[in-house]
Amino acid sequence: MRTLHIMDTTIRDAHQSLWATRMQIGDMLPILPKMDRVGYWAIEAWGGATFDTCLRFLDENPWERLRAIKKHCPNTPLAMLVRGQNLVGYHHYSKEIVSRFISASHRNGIDVFRVFDALNDIRNVIDCAEAIKAADAHFEGAISYTMSPVHTLDSFIEYGQKLKDLGADSICVKDMAGMLTPYRTERLVKAFKDQIGLPVHVHCHYVGGMAPANYLKAAEAGAAIVDTASAPLAFGNSQPAVEMIVAALKESGYDTGLDLDLLFEIAQYWEGVRERGHFKRGVSSLIHMQVYSHQVPGGMMSNLVSQLEIQKASDRLPDVMDEIPRVRAEVGYPPLVTPLSQIVGTQAVFNVLTGKRWSVISTEMKDYIAGYYGKAPGPLDPDIAKRVLGSMAPLDADTPPSSLVTTSYEEVSLEAGELAKSEEDVLMWALFPAEARTYLSKHRTSERTEFLLEGESSGTKEEQNVDIGQIKELIKAVQESGIGEVTVEEAGTKIVVRAPGQGTDGERPAVGPGGGPIATTEAVPDPRKAPLPPTDGRERPATWLAVLSPMVGTFYAAPSPEASAFVQVGDEVVAGQALCIVEAMKLMNEITAEQMGTIREVCVENAMPVEYGTVLFYLEPVVD
Repeated sequence: MRTLHIMDTTIRDAHQSLWATRMQIGDMLPILPKMDRVGYWAIEAWGGATFDTCLRFLDENPWERLRAIKKHCPNTPLAMLVRGQNLVGYHHYSKEIVSRFISASHRNGIDVFRVFDALNDIRNVIDCAEAIKAADAHFEGAISYTMSPVHTLDSFIEYGQKLKDLGADSICVKDMAGMLTPYRTERLVKAFKDQIGLPVHVHCHYVGGMAPANYLKAAEAGAAIVDTASAPLAFGNSQPAVEMIVAALKESGYDTGLDLDLLFEIAQYWEGVRERGHFKRGVSSLIHMQVYSHQVPGGMMSNLVSQLEIQKASDRLPDVMDEIPRVRAEVGYPPLVTPLSQIVGTQAVFNVLTGKRWSVISTEMKDYIAGYYGKAPGPLDPDIAKRVLGSMAPLDADTPPSSLVTTSYEEVSLEAGELAKSEEDVLMWALFPAEARTYLSKHRTSERTEFLLEGESSGTKEEQNVDIGQIKELIKAVQESGIGEVTVEEAGTKIVVRAPGQGTDGERPAVGPGGGPIATTEAVPDPRKAPLPPTDGRERPATWLAVLSPMVGTFYAAPSPEASAFVQVGDEVVAGQALCIVEAMKLMNEITAEQMGTIREVCVENAMPVEYGTVLFYLEPVVD
């Protein structure tokens, strides 16, 4: 009898695909010891979108999350998803950053590294492979499965051989869009076993409902491992339910040997988390079933829905689904997996919402068309490529994109300065500098205040604005009165004291040393820096044209913090010239001038949030 092994995806891919990666670590820890007893081949616990969502939305340190999970799962290998040269980000990082990140991930608890490249460009996997082998960890090379005129069985086998040559310990068929069918699965697994000879790991999203049948055919064809999730986080955009697969294989030659009763105990816990968080179940709709047309992966689907809700355009989802295959064909049929899923999907959203195809183009789409993400699988539409690139020169086909990234660890460390206390902090900064700066600044301030409260320092110059005696009096009042929270504002600093067990909405309770109250400080927002509304009531000359934000996002006057603004008042601009960037859907989207003219007013301050229709600039057009 040949057992089929199971990898659990509940705390990574499953909740990324269904809940947009919003689950907090406090929801995970209580059940992890039971999950550790199941006997999984591995638990996928990290990577993918978990890293940046911890920082962006959950106010969690992703490294601390990993260490906590490992502490609660000492007996089961932990796995993570790595986006090749992109690591867990959305663009390439230098060889040194890649090497240090892989080493740190292994040191903090990762045993299995599943590495994929969105374009199946082997050049983007080499640095990761070398770092994983140097760490003596398990290197699982993943093939981004898709269907198109340029993707064939032979092309997948050729790529699998390249992964084996890099030292892969196993091969994963990564069906992120749920495109596999049972007999395609059988052919793929048999071909990989016969021609590559490494253990085959099959990863399917449920989406249109084929995944359970795919797994049965995969087992019969000789696959070693498949991916599943606990039932409350299964189906729909997620993976098949572990309970279903375990039950289906019982008394067969591929019996997993896993305890169904234990699995149902775990499922009951996750059902409670789902209900408390008002999270959705995984359900396949008609749009899901149309995956065989639009090829949208599960994680991409949930994020598209979320982003359309933010843009107040949920009703346009069917139009976006129709637009995605069209955009994908125009840009060479890339597999729809991160970051190409975001790049293609966001372009489709802009094409639909603006009503003008390719009028708003993200920096990332330009970089992809230019070859900075790797080689496109198929030919690009020449008219689209010319429109997107303009005067920008494409990368020479023989130049590996990663060779252009030379940022060193030392440079990042110097930029982070005293905020970074460890290699993990520096790496966090290297991957997501803006988010890391916000997170570390906030938590270093909190740490300093807690330090002061313990009476171990008189504080730095900036901390002396905080009346420590006042904070101690507040703590005493909280302890004696049972008040949940006391807040005072002084010298531009908000001082919040919370009793044990109290927390703000969506936060975990704040507890200080010994279980007592904790005081934290945070900057008081300046009301004068609120974003301008679409109109502020002032009259402008009738000849001026308002340049509006085509999306909800964040306004940036320059492409990077160290760069000068694209335009300023008085600048003359030509049609198609970049005026600013609006960051939305994790991409930097250039807003361009529709006609020649002169910038008469910049209406939004840098780094301020904007709504759909917010006036960004007033432009006086040239009159012939």
